Amino acid sequence: MSGIEMQMNRPLLVTGASGQLGTDIMELLEKHNVPAIGCTRANLDITDSEQVHEVIGRIKPWGIIHAAAYTKVDQAENERDEAYRVNVYGSRNVAAAAESVDAKILMLSTDYVFDGRSTRPYDEFATPRPINVYGSSKREAEKIVCQLNRRAFIVRTSWVFGRHGSNFVKTMLELGKINHELKVVHDQIGSPTYTKDLAECLLKLIHTDWFGTYHVSNSGSCSWYQFASAIMEEANLNVKVRSVPTSQFPRPARRPAYSVLAGRALTLHGLPSLRPWREALADYIQTLEVRS
Repeated sequence: MSGIEMQMNRPLLVTGASGQLGTDIMELLEKHNVPAIGCTRANLDITDSEQVHEVIGRIKPWGIIHAAAYTKVDQAENERDEAYRVNVYGSRNVAAAAESVDAKILMLSTDYVFDGRSTRPYDEFATPRPINVYGSSKREAEKIVCQLNRRAFIVRTSWVFGRHGSNFVKTMLELGKINHELKVVHDQIGSPTYTKDLAECLLKLIHTDWFGTYHVSNSGSCSWYQFASAIMEEANLNVKVRSVPTSQFPRPARRPAYSVLAGRALTLHGLPSLRPWREALADYIQTLEVRS
């Protein structure tokens, strides 16, 4: 059976289908008439190896977009075992089950696999050195997925925002409506990423056989302070945003000071980069205003 015939007769499976990114992926798949099955924690506990093999063995997808994960960065510092159980062993179960039915797997990962000491964007060939539990668990997940599945994509992304769930943009907009001034850190630099743009890139990638690691974020970079300032401007909120150092906002998990991702792998495969983050932000805020 050819790859095209397999894709016509077998669905694509999405874990974490009710999450911020997963919901956008499912909507995009429906828009493009791609047969897909979305799994949530309610019907697929990725930490239950037996259940994962039973569900994936029964569905027999041609590919899996693995978006389910433990993502509570600060909480992970005190819940190390849970972070590893979900991110590492959960991903192990999905990757092994995918391999058993000859399915590709595309796993979402993070810029937090890097230590932030670089002064230039991290490409896919940079050496990961995570500095917090969440980043460490995702790095170990990357390795185990590639060990267990011959047809694996690892997609690292950063500073994600979308219409579903909570994110930095929504938080800033809520705070901006009740405050005249906000303090936001200026010494953490990264690349904001719109889930809608990310989902479109993931769908293109999984239809290829160009397995490997990819960095996918909207083009350009900024500090959290610059990001917050842009949010206020795009939303026409008259709020003064003051820049402060990270030391004024101590948190349990260390964050990389610089985690800008360079999508060299996309370029080398002739795939387009995502549009500038500011353009994506403007579109996103417009969708929120239309819905409100």
